[in-house]
Amino acid sequence: SSPLETLLPDGWPRPKGYANGVRVPAGRDLVFVAGMVGWDASERIVSSDFVAQFEQALCNVVAVVGRAGGAPGDVVRMTVFVTDLEAYRSRLPEVGAAWRRVMGRSFPAMALLQVKGLLEDGALVEIEATAAVPPRSS
Repeated sequence: SSPLETLLPDGWPRPKGYANGVRVPAGRDLVFVAGMVGWDASERIVSSDFVAQFEQALCNVVAVVGRAGGAPGDVVRMTVFVTDLEAYRSRLPEVGAAWRRVMGRSFPAMALLQVKGLLEDGALVEIEATAAVPPRSS
């Protein structure tokens, strides 16, 4: 199936760590991933550390996409909700390293928002995503 196309309007600077837009070619199946927090398969928050939770939440997104036959590079859109924007900003190098470990050089269209709170006790980050995976062979 055809590759995803990153959209960059003429004259715009290349964004760092995300894409302005992504075009999905015909024939891909869309996968919608619910908000994933930094917990393990037993629904236990893995750590009180922001970066550890961020990485686990990314791993959880990738696990759902993988169940549909996709890979990190098939994620086309992601919304990251954080309870403390400064925790994100102050640890960008570590966040970037966690991103590369889980997502590689894949950069979907993204938004990051600070929220007052998240549903799960102790959760510092929640990530929801959309992926466009190759169709399953029938």
